[in-house]
Amino acid sequence: MTPRSIGVRLTVWFTSLFAAAFLILAGALWLALRGSLYQAVDESLRERADGIVHFIEDHETRLDVDEVKEEFRAHGELFQVADESGRWVHRGAGLADLAVPSSAAAADASVGEATLHGEPARLLTQPVEIGGRRFVVQIAAPLHDVEQGLYATLRFLVPLFAASLVLAAALGYWLSRRALAPVDEITRAARSITADNLAHRLRVPPAGDELTRLTETLNEMIARLEASFRTISRFTADASHELRTPLAVMRTTAEVALQRGADGRERAAALEHIVAEIERTTQLVENLLLIAKADSGAAPLAREPVDVAAAVGDACAQASVLARVKGVELAARLPDAPVYTSGDAQALRRLFLILLDNAVKYTPAGGRCDVHVERRGAEIVGTVRDTGIGIASHHLPHVFERFYRVDRARSREQGGAGLGLAIGRWIAESHGGAIAVESELERGSSFRVHLPGA
Repeated sequence: MTPRSIGVRLTVWFTSLFAAAFLILAGALWLALRGSLYQAVDESLRERADGIVHFIEDHETRLDVDEVKEEFRAHGELFQVADESGRWVHRGAGLADLAVPSSAAAADASVGEATLHGEPARLLTQPVEIGGRRFVVQIAAPLHDVEQGLYATLRFLVPLFAASLVLAAALGYWLSRRALAPVDEITRAARSITADNLAHRLRVPPAGDELTRLTETLNEMIARLEASFRTISRFTADASHELRTPLAVMRTTAEVALQRGADGRERAAALEHIVAEIERTTQLVENLLLIAKADSGAAPLAREPVDVAAAVGDACAQASVLARVKGVELAARLPDAPVYTSGDAQALRRLFLILLDNAVKYTPAGGRCDVHVERRGAEIVGTVRDTGIGIASHHLPHVFERFYRVDRARSREQGGAGLGLAIGRWIAESHGGAIAVESELERGSSFRVHLPGA
């Protein structure tokens, strides 16, 4: 594992948290043990003090008698008693270095720290009043055994802490590897997916946790990449085919014109044919360039108030020339007042010109093409309806796809490459709108453009 891997970091975090928790718990236990031992020592001092007080009460009038003094010594050497005048009633040898507070200063019993012959001890000072006389009793208890016990506890906790830390690190490493094993599996599976096998998908863990969501997200991303890759591949193949055909036509025409025996009229006709193919090829290349820019986001549209009725009127004016030549009646019904949307006027004119061009091309002479623009609530609807040959129902879901042509031979003759409606859909969607089609064979088609009003 690399030093910066997630597994190492998880192991370090787990071990650090375990160490902190262990230290806090061990410190709390040690302090609790220390307090409990000190409390036991203090209780023992109070019990001994009560015994001495009872002894004084029983022998109040005979405290100076030698026999009583001998009985005093039976209570040990670590206590001393002074009366209210500061005279020693009894003084153990172990407390010879301690000064007894005066009876006036000692008001309440107290327990504190003391040092006896260089060793720590607990010292109880308790004032009492017996028979109208005040006494001060001091009793000490050495803490050597208590301190030894506390040190022994520390000596036990230190190696236990070290061993627990090693165990925690090993456990943390094992847990991190186990938790991250699905991530490694996902990584290996993702690396195996290339442009040649985009149909493969990652195995989704059944746990329903974050890794499941991650795998599902990656599968969705791979699906989008697969769809985009297929679209690009199909687009490249179709574009190559569309460009190869006019190039082959122009080459063949030029070769025929260069053959010996061709007169001037034949060569002129060949050149006219080549010019016509060049114009169609130029239009195709321009459309391909526009779609490529649209896919890459490099073809932004202007955003300004546009009168849709005016844009449709301009498109009708351009399409009317083709309609007259074809013998198709073109009728437009536009609102008197402007209907505004936010967008690009030139792009909207191109959108409706594409629809009008298709309507006129596929409507026989004597047919009719109607254009209607109206405002419906918050949106603007533009409709282009014709009485042409129509579109079969199984073709309708695909008419807006790139290079899709219902009748390839007829489209080729009329100069179509199957890009117009794809560009039209892109323009509509770039304006926040949509485009739809309804059609029936031999009864015409109806294209509706929905745009948001401004």
